[in-house]
Amino acid sequence: MKKIAVILTQDYEDSEASDPIERLKKEGMDVTILAPEKGETYSGKQGEFEIEADLSIQEADPENFDALLIPGGHSPESLRLEKGAVAFVEHFVQRSKPIAAICHGPQLLISANGVEGRRMTSFESIRIDLKNAGAKVLDEEVVVDCNIVTSRTPDDIPAFNDMMIEVFQREPALT
Repeated sequence: MKKIAVILTQDYEDSEASDPIERLKKEGMDVTILAPEKGETYSGKQGEFEIEADLSIQEADPENFDALLIPGGHSPESLRLEKGAVAFVEHFVQRSKPIAAICHGPQLLISANGVEGRRMTSFESIRIDLKNAGAKVLDEEVVVDCNIVTSRTPDDIPAFNDMMIEVFQREPALT
């Protein structure tokens, strides 16, 4: 069973967390929610979804996870300043572990030095940030570059989920 980390904090985009998490569980994957405080409840910015953190980001060992999901909303911007969040994401980048990031999720990948030379997409307002960090930015519903899956908005969730599952189910690359 694949172990998936979902990293978030307050004001994530509700559907960009709830729908992919539901799909991961439906596919039989073991999902662990990581946030600044273990046991705290985190709310989406639309107020439609709440989720309790299984582990704090600080206590989570990235070696224990096979893949990473980064929902969008305001959460990725906040996590860029959260002690340990960038280091956690860097682990996945450096080891070429699968990562799925939607909407504003690639902001964390920028901070983790994970976008240079990659084909990616995102919410329109951060595409310039991706470009300035060295990514080749596309305006497509889902973009896969090796182990990284990115999408633009909640409208892209069906395609995002399908590609996330496909990439997460691949056998790990030798690093």
